[in-house]
Amino acid sequence: MKRGLLPAQAMLPPELDGRSANILRELVEEYMANGEPVGSRTLSRRLGQPLSPATIRNVMVSLTEAGLLFSPHTSAGRLPTEKGLRLFVDGLLQFGALSEEEQKVIGHSLEARGRSLQDTLTEASSLLAGMSDAAGLVVAPKGEGGIKHIEFVALGGNRALVILVGADGHVENRVIEIPPGTPPSALVEAANYLNARAMGASLPDLRHRVGTEMSENRTVLNSLTAEVVESGLAIWNGDRGESGGTLIVRGQSRLLADVDGQERLAAIQTLFDRLEAQETMLRLLELVESSEGVRIFIGAESGLFGATGMSVVMAPARNEANRIVGAIGVIGPTRINYGRVVPVVDYTARILGDLLG
Repeated sequence: MKRGLLPAQAMLPPELDGRSANILRELVEEYMANGEPVGSRTLSRRLGQPLSPATIRNVMVSLTEAGLLFSPHTSAGRLPTEKGLRLFVDGLLQFGALSEEEQKVIGHSLEARGRSLQDTLTEASSLLAGMSDAAGLVVAPKGEGGIKHIEFVALGGNRALVILVGADGHVENRVIEIPPGTPPSALVEAANYLNARAMGASLPDLRHRVGTEMSENRTVLNSLTAEVVESGLAIWNGDRGESGGTLIVRGQSRLLADVDGQERLAAIQTLFDRLEAQETMLRLLELVESSEGVRIFIGAESGLFGATGMSVVMAPARNEANRIVGAIGVIGPTRINYGRVVPVVDYTARILGDLLG
């Protein structure tokens, strides 16, 4: 694909002239597309300029001496180093834009109506994995945990909607089964009973209070209302961030697509182990905390995954008050399609921030 002139804002070192920058850019894009070392003849065809393979080889030697390229084998073409990839991302990459249809798909997929927070986060992670061809990451910090209000709404038949409003303003909805013939007054009474005992308490505290009262038969509830209360509490059985936060990863198998050799397999296993660690979740939040937009960490830059040859693209999800309510992103090989991934992560983070805010 021909790109034309370099963007005027490209942040290039003074020793890198326009011709060298063009060659570096085309080499990186060819590498990202195919994952193989790139030779001078391939670059000559991509550039579409009157540059001979010999001239291109000389430029590649200079780029190698500058630490931007390396040769995996003596007779092979060149690959970009992490330094070369960083230069490409910072100064040579031209980002794509999401189509209106893609934006609609993201918005519709994450619409939280009738879905739990956990389900919404999982959907976001799966969505990122599918749109980036990498592993999707979603991090949600532990909520404040306090309950502001609980309400039951009859849906017809033997179903009711439980609406839980947190002290931080977050709203969650769940559908529960209720005893046949439950009158609307029982739903109102159940909500009043729980709200009188919530008073900003966390779900575990509220469950404990209600459980103690019921076990000691100290409630004034009739059997139907008591069953509604129990069902309303049971539907949130420990999945509301009580473990200290949530890190959801989907699409891990995509990270194994280009892996060959025991050394690379061991590195990927190390990556998986670190993704399961609580410290990783906290560190990911720290990395995006001071960022207003998407951040790209190439290779070992994040300090999280060592020499696994992976890149992380992360963005904060902020609510209307500009408070971080989570972080989303993808992790994939260093040859990930940054031009595609960055706008996907950016837009999804903004949608998720609106939903969680």
